[in-house]
Amino acid sequence: MPGEIPNPIVLQRADPCVLRHDGQYYFTGSHPLYDRIVLRRAADLADLQSADEVTIWTKPDSGPQSHLIWAPEIHRVGGAWYIYYAAAPDEVPASDVPGADATFSHRVYCLECTDEDPLSGTWVERGQVDTGWESFALDATSFVLDGVQYLVWAQQDFAIKGNSNLYIARMANPWTLAGSAVMLTKPEYDWEIVTFWVNEGPSVLVRDGRIYLTYSASGTGIEYAMGLLTADTDADLLDPASWTKSPDPVFTSDPSVSIYGPGHNSFTETPDGDVVLVYHARTYTELVGDPLWEPNRQARAQILPFDADGNPVWGTPVPDTRPTPTSTEILPPAGM
Repeated sequence: MPGEIPNPIVLQRADPCVLRHDGQYYFTGSHPLYDRIVLRRAADLADLQSADEVTIWTKPDSGPQSHLIWAPEIHRVGGAWYIYYAAAPDEVPASDVPGADATFSHRVYCLECTDEDPLSGTWVERGQVDTGWESFALDATSFVLDGVQYLVWAQQDFAIKGNSNLYIARMANPWTLAGSAVMLTKPEYDWEIVTFWVNEGPSVLVRDGRIYLTYSASGTGIEYAMGLLTADTDADLLDPASWTKSPDPVFTSDPSVSIYGPGHNSFTETPDGDVVLVYHARTYTELVGDPLWEPNRQARAQILPFDADGNPVWGTPVPDTRPTPTSTEILPPAGM
């Protein structure tokens, strides 16, 4: 049950991604300094906080990947490990919006590790994932269905109002698209445009003939919330008509337990096969300074139940059972 997972599962790691493989949980997320990609591993979700954290990649001092390393995700495809992440340059590309700063000049990149152990193995840069056009792009996730790999990510289209929409494409290999991107959703409902016009942070759950594509919207404060697209697994996933978008958010802030801005989730499972919803959230609403540099988005997890018809019961964030920091000091990893 949800209370069996102590929360937070990892302190000060936003955009959490948890992958269960061969009886182990692999965790990554945005480091609050945004200058590296980290991994940790444990046999139990409860032990991720105390697990040793390994830096497997560090940003260069200059160039297209030298600024604000965001939202790494770890995936296992074809017997190899892949990490998708977003990075910005130290100088804004000419193709970006005039006057923009590097904060909004990210692109999607890919790392590959063919060794058995991703914590001690060698990671190779596979470069930028060419999404078909040059603009603000981030939050790539991936899934394989019927032997076909897909990429889903957020990107800005200058012809559409807002910061980012969600797109999908088939992949020729884990770092190359096989065809053109198709837009699945853009910010349109009131809850998606509170602070920014944003659809971002997609994650995919395939279960019982259905695909659940969650995403996050609106901003980084208490307004941050999760939305949902659904499709049948036998549908044409590159046809936007195959997807149904919920007009309402499915997972939102819960002041009764002091959990605010839940979002940018991933999915994993318990050893018994129960689905686990992983996400980040804060425990307070008054932020000092730029929210981007406020480190206290904590990684959390709770079991996602399903009703008799097989539909997810999203519920509400569970209360914390572990202490969380209230100062903006960046904590050293517990395993250090």
